[in-house]
Amino acid sequence: MSKVHFVGGEKGGVGKSMTARVLAQYYIDNERPFLGFDCDSSHATFSRFYQDFSSPIIIGEEDSLDGMLAAIEEYPDRDLIIDLAAQAAQPLDVWIEETDVFGLLDEMGYQVCLWHVMDDGADSVALLEQLLTRYQQPSVDFIVVQNFGRGSDFSRFQKSDTYKQATERDALILELAKLQTKLTQKIDFNSSSFWSVANDRSIMNIAERQRMKVWLRKVYEELDKIG
Repeated sequence: MSKVHFVGGEKGGVGKSMTARVLAQYYIDNERPFLGFDCDSSHATFSRFYQDFSSPIIIGEEDSLDGMLAAIEEYPDRDLIIDLAAQAAQPLDVWIEETDVFGLLDEMGYQVCLWHVMDDGADSVALLEQLLTRYQQPSVDFIVVQNFGRGSDFSRFQKSDTYKQATERDALILELAKLQTKLTQKIDFNSSSFWSVANDRSIMNIAERQRMKVWLRKVYEELDKIG
């Protein structure tokens, strides 16, 4: 079954764009076709790092959002990876409800994956609870990403009623390992793909390339759980 990945978290600065980027790199390295959509103009994840796979989408403009559905119809062999902007929930909800997007995707044979990328703060937990409450459709899969680049202690979340609610909904709970801050900054300034960082000697030194390979290996082990 093909998949549509909505990579969000609603809160700014939790690592949504990095998650979308590493998911895209995972697809590329596993030779799985996909289309990437940028809903976050502040980061332009795919436009900057994966230009050959990207298309801009403006949240709140129905014609722009409808373009994602048109892309599915035109390229039925490709999964979609959608990098959502912070505070995009309300206009996205309206579009999903008015168009019955999830019902349409189910008819077309697509599995909807709602990603919630979070830090270790209380806001991320509250926003996850809202997401679980908002979408009750059995055809929707939830993927929760504990981003250790944005927090070091997720024990409060793991002891919360929200965590219990997520597991009862069969949510897949993943960990995104922390990437060295200096290396992260260097990647962003160079607008380099993760593959380039791991392999291009003109961009990174041997230690940095090795750190990227180790990090990708850890993250890919988590992404393998998606199936």
